[in-house]
Amino acid sequence: MSTQRRLHYPYQGSRQRGFTLIEIMVVVIIIGILISMVGTNIFPALEEAEVTATEFQLQQIENSLSMYRMKNARFPTSEEGLEALVNPPGGESRYMDSIPKDSWGNQYNYRSPGQKGDYDLYSLGRDGQEGGDGIDADIGNWLND
Repeated sequence: MSTQRRLHYPYQGSRQRGFTLIEIMVVVIIIGILISMVGTNIFPALEEAEVTATEFQLQQIENSLSMYRMKNARFPTSEEGLEALVNPPGGESRYMDSIPKDSWGNQYNYRSPGQKGDYDLYSLGRDGQEGGDGIDADIGNWLND
């Protein structure tokens, strides 16, 4: 007599149903719509935060320039630039450890005497070009007056 072994599969006889391609595509589309709705609300806030951070850094540099003026009875010249705050003349102590870059990785521009005040301190905005609108607009110390 031969003994037959019957293999038993746990899911044998039950019908497993997976997701169809259409169902997966509908879910992906819904997720895409949700992400686009959230993104349109978040990205303007991020751009506004970059502008605010740049304005804050401008104020910090202005404070350092004011301290420089108190000790030296003048602002650094355009030739000395903001570097005079990091490496002041005559071995004075530093006014700043380093000159930060704006939120878009560009150097701040400094001009003394300025066209709009004792000095002009400004960022060229996201586009790095003079002028511009919105987030590409220049951000300068004359806007705080």
